[in-house]
Amino acid sequence: MFTFKFTKKEIISYLMILLGTFIVAVAFIFFISPYKIVPGGVYGISIMIHHSTIGQFSQFPDGLPIGLISLIIDIPLTIIGIKILGPKFGIKTVFGFTSTALFTSLLEYIRGYEPLVQNQPLLSSIFGGVLVGIGCGLCFKAKATTGGSDIIAMILAKYTRAPLGMLQIYVDSAIVLLSLIAFHDWAIPLYSWIVIFITGKVIDVILQGLNVEKALIVISEKHEEIRQKIIKEMDRGGTYFNGRGMFHNSEKQIIFTVLSRREAEILKDFIRETDPTAFMAVLEASEVLGEGFKNLKEDN
Repeated sequence: MFTFKFTKKEIISYLMILLGTFIVAVAFIFFISPYKIVPGGVYGISIMIHHSTIGQFSQFPDGLPIGLISLIIDIPLTIIGIKILGPKFGIKTVFGFTSTALFTSLLEYIRGYEPLVQNQPLLSSIFGGVLVGIGCGLCFKAKATTGGSDIIAMILAKYTRAPLGMLQIYVDSAIVLLSLIAFHDWAIPLYSWIVIFITGKVIDVILQGLNVEKALIVISEKHEEIRQKIIKEMDRGGTYFNGRGMFHNSEKQIIFTVLSRREAEILKDFIRETDPTAFMAVLEASEVLGEGFKNLKEDN
């Protein structure tokens, strides 16, 4: 079921998981849990249980530990996932949710449950979301997860055939709404959705980077001049497509190329001067792999 290769790349991956899960644990203990914020997933459930059990157990007067609860939920959830979905969850996922729980428990023991910033739930939501996004993004880059509601979503997807991303949102939203029932405070789900939104955006930045390239589609009678500009002056490549105009039914040469923001502006100015009648579509390319951009091998 599990495979492990003791290589430099794997060592770096596991170090990334450790760093990522530690950052996630810091976010939960320092920023999120003290304000009863429920950011979906297993840790959202764990935070609800923790606050609901304050004063209920003599061994845990401050409430059941969040790290312990999450581990108790994650282990059977992963076993059920393996039985229903097959061995899709590698050792990195087990390592990920275990290290998150251990780091969380360690910080609970050392730090306690006081917020880093007093009386600042909105500020804590923002920074908590950023830290969770950074931590989860590092885990995702190492091909791991911190466990949780993604397994529930995958099980539901098998039986409902609904899109996995949509089911993930439904599961997390249901957990957030449970916090309203648990705590009877509308502020908590609102802060929780702020955390979820920021987390998703930060994960995208970690996985895709900040440098968003531009994909350009250009149709022009002076395509040869544009080709020379791209190849010789900008030292970039591109592709020709043969097309046919819908209005006049005439043959067209279509240029497709990917450039940086700066290069795209330079080419737009050149086309504007060279052929004012040209057609050009500029698209956001959130990730570009291949020669001249991110190495395809490094993305594995």
